[in-house]
Amino acid sequence: MTDDVLNYSRPGPLTSLDSAQLRLIEGLPEDPVGVCAAVQGLVIQPADAAALGVPEDRISEKNIRPVDKLISALTALDPAPLHQPRTPETRVIGTCRHFATIACAILRARGIASRARCGFGTYFLKNRGVDHWITEYWDEDHNRWVRVDTEHLGKNYVDRPDDLAPDEFLTGGEAWLHYRNGLIDPALFGVAGTDHAWGPHEISGNAVRDLAALCKQETLNWDEWGRMTAAYEGKTGPDYDQLIDVVADTCAKDDPPALTRLFSHEDLAVPQHVLV
Repeated sequence: MTDDVLNYSRPGPLTSLDSAQLRLIEGLPEDPVGVCAAVQGLVIQPADAAALGVPEDRISEKNIRPVDKLISALTALDPAPLHQPRTPETRVIGTCRHFATIACAILRARGIASRARCGFGTYFLKNRGVDHWITEYWDEDHNRWVRVDTEHLGKNYVDRPDDLAPDEFLTGGEAWLHYRNGLIDPALFGVAGTDHAWGPHEISGNAVRDLAALCKQETLNWDEWGRMTAAYEGKTGPDYDQLIDVVADTCAKDDPPALTRLFSHEDLAVPQHVLV
């Protein structure tokens, strides 16, 4: 974490808060898991919002990428400080990515090294890996990253959603390495509620999104760039698979200079229009 670009205790382009928003976080818990738990009272999934009769024009909130704009949308509904839970209909509409990234932004605002990670939860559907985002924070005492399922703290999917065990959540790169080593069936990894969004292309897509997140560009779940769309359409071949091998290996090594060098690759760098 010596590379300033990848200093995870500092905000990135999508995780910066303005001065007024910094005041709104003052009453939140001091510990990282407490912050993640508080975020549960700020976000609601689109399907849950629709079931409550939230106006359809608000569903587009799920397309907001920068956390400062998410907080602006949230406080337009209820200006209270963020430690005060909202009623469900006054929460900002978002996905697991929004839960994870808002928590990450708050932690970084406090100087706590944290990251949003894109990959697959293996505890939602039996024998399947489901598209999911979680939050990581750096535990100085134990010299390791701790993975927190921000959206599902307090639920019984796993014993410790505040400290996910190995293989309960696989990043896109980890899932890719498992696939390439014959440890998982890629057809069982994909997006819940769909029939088509399963398979190696879903894993490679999340590997690229996770690389972006490690480089502090936390895109939306459905953002596509580079050769991702071609991969989803089955139009890539062994050369792209080999590039994803490099992505997965580099993410696993977690070396900032190597990550930033790889992220400059024309097939991997996030276009500017995706960062607004």
